[in-house]
Amino acid sequence: MRILIVEDEPELNEQLRRTLEAQKYSADCAYDGEQALDRLAEVPYDLVLLDVMLPKLDGFALLREARNMGIDSPVLMLTARTGTGDKIKGLDSGADDYLTKPFSTDELLARVRALLRRAGGQTASVLRAGSLSLDTVKREVAVDGKAVELTQREFSILEFLMYNKNRAVSRFSLAEHVWGDDFEPFSMSNFMDVHIKNLRKKINAADGESVVKTIRGVGYIIRDGQE
Repeated sequence: MRILIVEDEPELNEQLRRTLEAQKYSADCAYDGEQALDRLAEVPYDLVLLDVMLPKLDGFALLREARNMGIDSPVLMLTARTGTGDKIKGLDSGADDYLTKPFSTDELLARVRALLRRAGGQTASVLRAGSLSLDTVKREVAVDGKAVELTQREFSILEFLMYNKNRAVSRFSLAEHVWGDDFEPFSMSNFMDVHIKNLRKKINAADGESVVKTIRGVGYIIRDGQE
């Protein structure tokens, strides 16, 4: 799998390259919008990591140009902007997913895997594990076809675990994803336990088996017997 990293901060660009190559992906780097557009015109990338704030051509304009050229590589936008309007603008420009800085390595790799699977036809916007399904676009959850109402926090926890299906997720990575910089490990440690407990009650299988498994000393995992 070949991935293009479009990020004007050299240190972050290099960090992303090392992270991806450690996972056996092939990674190329671009540092401004025009350079990135030239690379996209020459190489059929499997995925693009695209920063919004770029010199010469910003990420939104670059993405529109690429889509107009018929380039359909999946795009994960990376930005320090947190406003909903920017997210909508990115998705309307042709992005497939959106990740706000700062983000954890685990979350980045989970999004990368999900987009690559989706591009390969292995999954759509619906993530599945046994009788459990989660629609990342409609933000709906169902067990055995029956809708389940989750809070925003519960949905975020479940979505991240589903993105990392069959992989152990540490409590810290999960908390960092859900609460971001607001999470205090010492004063808020019981928050995670409460949310996991409530989530389990809502999504447990009909036979009572827990979907979210605890791995002692590590964190949590959702396993799918089909994989």
